[in-house]
Amino acid sequence: MLSLHTNAAALSAQNSISRTQSSLSTSMTRLSTGFRINSAMDDAAGLQIATRLKTQTSGMGVAMRNTQNSISLMQTAEGALDETSNILNRMKDLATQAADGSSTAADQTAMQKEYDSLTDELSNIFTNTKFGGTSLLSSTGKLTAAITFQIGASTGETLSANFTAELGTTGGGTGAAGLIKAAAAGFTDAGAGAAAGTELTGAGTANLAIDKLATAIDAVGALRSKLGAISNRLDHVYNNLSNISTNTKNATGRIMDVDFASESAQMTSSQMLLQAGTAMLKQSNSQSSLVLSLLQ
Repeated sequence: MLSLHTNAAALSAQNSISRTQSSLSTSMTRLSTGFRINSAMDDAAGLQIATRLKTQTSGMGVAMRNTQNSISLMQTAEGALDETSNILNRMKDLATQAADGSSTAADQTAMQKEYDSLTDELSNIFTNTKFGGTSLLSSTGKLTAAITFQIGASTGETLSANFTAELGTTGGGTGAAGLIKAAAAGFTDAGAGAAAGTELTGAGTANLAIDKLATAIDAVGALRSKLGAISNRLDHVYNNLSNISTNTKNATGRIMDVDFASESAQMTSSQMLLQAGTAMLKQSNSQSSLVLSLLQ
């Protein structure tokens, strides 16, 4: 029907152009940002899922840094204990030498001086071994209480470690610190400068010091072993978090990222449809002039 008031063809062309322009605008936005979802209108459900995945990935990234810091803390303590073992072994050698009947009083006095110096260094190690400014091995150090490591993005993802039994206290006990103090009377985690001892100069005391030092060395070895075991576990935690994080990021990318090949083809199609729609709108608008030909 020819009508001056209603041009159905033009209205249809205008609607088509409007839809095509919207599709073209969406394609251009996606290609310019690289994301398939740029607002909740693009994919409400997908945006919710992707946001949750991003939150998980962010938390796991922090947890991975936590595990690395925790491993560094363990390695700092273990390195100090390695040197402690070396010192205790030297002290045991001195005690063994002093216990021999061929050692004179002068020899024992000289060995006692070295023994006392090593005791001071033990005190220094236990006092000054710190991580991030926090003491690790002293009587108030971090390892003298249970430690909880945050190894995940949720509340329940933690790892607990307790070294109190292996470390003991400087005041006594069967822990490494207590056994070291029992073997070296001058040992204290309050700092070096303790009074000279008589472990190697007293009658029969050098022989007794041998067994005490051997026990202390074993205790230090047990503590180092547990530190290594926890460090290995934290390393496995890091590897697992890395795997989860990688796959979670991939999942987020599949939801959020645009497929450039597909979207480029869609944009080209929209551009062609827009050109065709514009041409048809021009043609449909010219149909009204046919009414005038009927009136001539």
